[in-house]
Amino acid sequence: MSAAGSPNLRYNGKVTIVTGGSKGIGEGIVREFVKAGAKVVFCARGVKEGKNLEKEVNETGPGESYYIKCDVSKEEDIKNLVEKTVEQYGCIDCLINNAGWHPPMKTVDQTSIDEFKDLLNLNLVNYFIFCKYSLPYLRKTKGNIINMSSLVAQIGQPGAVAYVASKGGITSMTRALAVDEAKYGVRVNSLSPGNIWTPLWDDLAHSSGNFEKSKKDGEEAQLLGRMGTLEESGQACLYLAAEATFTTGIDMLLSGGAELTYGKKTQVNNA
Repeated sequence: MSAAGSPNLRYNGKVTIVTGGSKGIGEGIVREFVKAGAKVVFCARGVKEGKNLEKEVNETGPGESYYIKCDVSKEEDIKNLVEKTVEQYGCIDCLINNAGWHPPMKTVDQTSIDEFKDLLNLNLVNYFIFCKYSLPYLRKTKGNIINMSSLVAQIGQPGAVAYVASKGGITSMTRALAVDEAKYGVRVNSLSPGNIWTPLWDDLAHSSGNFEKSKKDGEEAQLLGRMGTLEESGQACLYLAAEATFTTGIDMLLSGGAELTYGKKTQVNNA
């Protein structure tokens, strides 16, 4: 069987942008898309991590990757990345907006107005800018956009009003874009992970003072009794890009059933 006809090369030759691609879920996406034969342009601020991942996945293929340094809070960096992608490969087939940040737990009282605005800018506005600059090319290929949201956009999270608001904005923006872009044949979907075992989760568990308890609590939040993996995150995005061709405007949960059934949730302050 030819490479193009191999069932494993599900996205062979497709030009894909992945933001925040050097570690965590973004890294998982880069790896899975390269395995599927895609030409992946990914960005991150950390040059060392980006170059190391680029070298590693290019040695194994069968697709390829191209790292570009980018600060997603800067419009010119985003515009540069989109332009360099087209210069390198001639088109864009898929945009995966993933770059963002989850700050430490803070209540409304502890969160300043500037902190709220800054997180919306980092987590939500960068997605809008990437979409704006990429859509002229995506319309030509009848490509697709995948916006990384979060399960907490639907179920909430303690001490995370700013973060949840940013992710809720992503999910809603996805639906609105899907409506507008359907006439061009561009699909727009979001993926909402629950607990995925990432370097950030590892850091949070170690900083909790009880690593094993923190990790176990995270695992037991899912009906399946474990956290998701970086590989599963990449595979979910690959499904939306390569197979879900009659799907637009959906929010796909990658949660292990964390949103289902009742649990101990009371947080009443009786003081």
